[in-house]
Amino acid sequence: MMKHFSTEAIAAMEQRFRAQFINSAPGYKNLCLVGTRSAAGVNNLAVFNSLFHVGANPPLLGLVFRPDSVDRHTLMNIRETGFYTLNLVSEGMEAAAHQTSARYPSDVSEFDAVGLSPVFSGAFHAPAVAESPLRMGMKLEEEIHVALNGTSIVIGSICWLECAEQAIGEDGFVDPAHSKVITVCGLDAYYKTELKGRYAYAKPDKKPALLL
Repeated sequence: MMKHFSTEAIAAMEQRFRAQFINSAPGYKNLCLVGTRSAAGVNNLAVFNSLFHVGANPPLLGLVFRPDSVDRHTLMNIRETGFYTLNLVSEGMEAAAHQTSARYPSDVSEFDAVGLSPVFSGAFHAPAVAESPLRMGMKLEEEIHVALNGTSIVIGSICWLECAEQAIGEDGFVDPAHSKVITVCGLDAYYKTELKGRYAYAKPDKKPALLL
């Protein structure tokens, strides 16, 4: 039997219960580590589950940041320098990735604290994660303030991308399962991924057709 939750019922939930409930209700989300470097030269790393596709030409990705009522080192560094990296998380990295959500002081590098390795691509300002199977260098293009709840949406363009050549299909499809990329539900539940099938471009006069 389906249980109905009204707006009033959701609002009446205990704060932490409501946060878990609303965060996990949409199901699996993209999981990535965002690497930044402060103007003072301190490397920063933080886990995010709000990455989304904005466009392919130009290549744009978005991130949602919670209200900066407390220090948001990642957002501060992006605002100061204009650069950051996005790093997917593979099996075996989840504990370290989760630990980056702890509130370390601004002069402490999460790379050092959780045992992940910073790596730089040429002269690009922000550090990437050496252990990540797919990493991207991003340039800040636009920040959108959401007045409704005080969050910020950061839109960035892809400056460079690195991944295993074997993970890229002939049609350009990058298979996350090849690199054992994991996903997240809610704030703390991590899952393995498995390809169930790819389908041909949908058309009104044709039935769904598997590509593989």
